[in-house]
Amino acid sequence: MKYWKKLGEKELRKRVADALDKNIDYRDKTILGVPASHLDEKVFYGNTAFLKDAPFLSTMIHNPNHIGCHTLGESESFFAGTQAIEKELIALIAEDILKGDADSHDGYVASGGTEANIQAIWIYRNYFIKEYGACLDDICIIGSEDCHYSMHKAANLMNIKFHEAKVDHLTRSLSKESFENSIESAQVEGVKHFICIANMMTTMFGSVDDIDIMTKVFSERELSYKVHVDGAYGGFVYPFSCKESKLDFSNPVVSSITLDAHKMVQAPFGTGIFLAKKGLMKYVYTDEAQYVQGLDATLIGSRSGANAIAVWMILMSYGPNGWYEKIHILQYRTDWLCSQLELKGITYFRQPYSNQVAIEQKFLNKETVEKYGLVPDTHSGDVHWYKIVVMEHVTVDVLAPFVEEL
Repeated sequence: MKYWKKLGEKELRKRVADALDKNIDYRDKTILGVPASHLDEKVFYGNTAFLKDAPFLSTMIHNPNHIGCHTLGESESFFAGTQAIEKELIALIAEDILKGDADSHDGYVASGGTEANIQAIWIYRNYFIKEYGACLDDICIIGSEDCHYSMHKAANLMNIKFHEAKVDHLTRSLSKESFENSIESAQVEGVKHFICIANMMTTMFGSVDDIDIMTKVFSERELSYKVHVDGAYGGFVYPFSCKESKLDFSNPVVSSITLDAHKMVQAPFGTGIFLAKKGLMKYVYTDEAQYVQGLDATLIGSRSGANAIAVWMILMSYGPNGWYEKIHILQYRTDWLCSQLELKGITYFRQPYSNQVAIEQKFLNKETVEKYGLVPDTHSGDVHWYKIVVMEHVTVDVLAPFVEEL
């Protein structure tokens, strides 16, 4: 591990305090050209003594703007201290967790997985247009029917189509035949370039796509494609539970990856992560953002530096060994739940390395669903599955009464 080391509370506080000292302090220096300040002191009390022991809250009060992508080089110098921590966070995830080569990735803390997925598709759409002279009808997104709905948002925003490949109802797996059928359907419509979405644990089922099936079809047909891994749910789980994962940067076909820290990392909402191999962010530079130092290559633009600090603090407080232990405790609880479902003869789906379980609707009644807050695969139409996500608060003691009521 190059960047990821467990830090004690005192050292965490010092690192964040040092970073804030390198940021501009609106109270100590007259800043006239920036449309920003610290949080309003009529509501947010910036001089409260306890803030020195609360680095995340202190960062929020200081209100750093992390506009842009700091791994690209020049950024807004007013917030250089906290930007450096975000840059370290991106390297930690890309290299220590997702097995990327050193100094080979760009990325930023986005507002969530949806934005990060749209960022990837925006990049690849522009890549195909610029490098191949493609028109919009020549490009499509392709992935399984279990892909996150952000792919449909992206298709709508980018004015390209999304072709879904069917999965097996019980195994949620994508077959080579179904993927070929989806590609052939797209080719009939004139598609020449494919933005391929490989799922690292889907939001509803926790299912994982076989990336080898996808790339084999592309290779056999000599097609033009780019692969984006949607690890918004699984990015902080699957690399630790499945050592044989091919959904990381050690796989040469993977060009970008999305993660969500506000799911399994339990960071504040608004902490998605976008990562891409070097050389790709240039396709979405906004040259018109001339007043922004370093320009801007992100979809969101201005964003809170406090969110990046929160993710970094959580990961550093665990360290790699602590995080490995946390994920495997969740796996143990999920194993226990599945063993109990099997004893009762209840049909469920669980990807072996996931902490998510989907139960067929016929085994559940309305009262149980409402009592335990189970989430359906659809809120409009016929429900086929309800999901359980084994989070930090979902202990065996919490699961046992649920199992008894089935």
